Amino acid sequence: MKSNYLSGLAAAALLALAAPQLAGAASKDPVAATPEQAAAMARADALQKQLHPQTGVVAIPAANARLNLGNRYYYLPADEAKRVLTEAWGNPPDAVDGVLGMVFPAGRSFSDATWGAVIQYEDTGHIDDKDAASQDYSAVLADMQSAEAEAAKSAQAQGYAAGHLIGWAQAPTYDSRTRTLIWARNIKFDGTEDNTLNYDVRTLGRTGVLSLNMVDTMTNLPAVREAAKGLGGTVQFNPGASYADFNSSTDKMADYGLAGLVAAGAGVAVAKKLGLLGVILLFLKKGIVVVIAAAGGLWAWIKRKTGRGDSDGTIDDEPQQA
Repeated sequence: MKSNYLSGLAAAALLALAAPQLAGAASKDPVAATPEQAAAMARADALQKQLHPQTGVVAIPAANARLNLGNRYYYLPADEAKRVLTEAWGNPPDAVDGVLGMVFPAGRSFSDATWGAVIQYEDTGHIDDKDAASQDYSAVLADMQSAEAEAAKSAQAQGYAAGHLIGWAQAPTYDSRTRTLIWARNIKFDGTEDNTLNYDVRTLGRTGVLSLNMVDTMTNLPAVREAAKGLGGTVQFNPGASYADFNSSTDKMADYGLAGLVAAGAGVAVAKKLGLLGVILLFLKKGIVVVIAAAGGLWAWIKRKTGRGDSDGTIDDEPQQA
């Protein structure tokens, strides 16, 4: 990863996956297309034909886990997911290091008004959840927001839209039965009409965390919240890699708990502000995935032009075919 990009991460307080939004004025006419829009639609169609969606049980070797997707969702492998994030959603190649794939609802594609879940795995060490009930997430939110100006300045200096954390779209909640931590952020990117929704579903394993970050717009929050219930249930660590398999005599512990995990998802500066040394060391060692605001107005126009998908994220009878 480029050194100037890493230094930008060190200054960032709000690191977010951005839903495809309008970065320039798209045509209001659902039929007429500018040359740029027509070219974008052609690129979208060409990319879609090159994808190889997978259903059923999908292995995620880097996480020592699998996703039991059935026919309700489909998976794009890492190389194809990175193409969607860069070629379709306009993100720089450096921003997608560490992406292990994406999941979409069946019958929907990256150019539809629907969520896409970015898959990552963080080798955090074993995260102790014994203090789950006493975590102060309001303090974490306040720290995120207090460090926002620094993050916005860094983003703008690199030529990207600044993100502004409006608040929780859903405050963090932890399910001790499934070892899953869920939270959602309401983020406003400069130059966009609709706010971005980052809906994080993170499942704790023996020595790491599998992350499914569902990216959409705030308009679709009810549909994403409902979809997250089913998507989180698809995660299954392999035998020996589950949270219950932790061995205190051999496995390393994380330097932070659940609140630190939320802070880690917000960025290095927030983690530093909270004194989470382990988070800093982890990020400096491995880097962090940052997906910048995409020029998605073209994809919104394509959706209107072709009638692809609905904003409610409902599931069709058959998966989207590549």
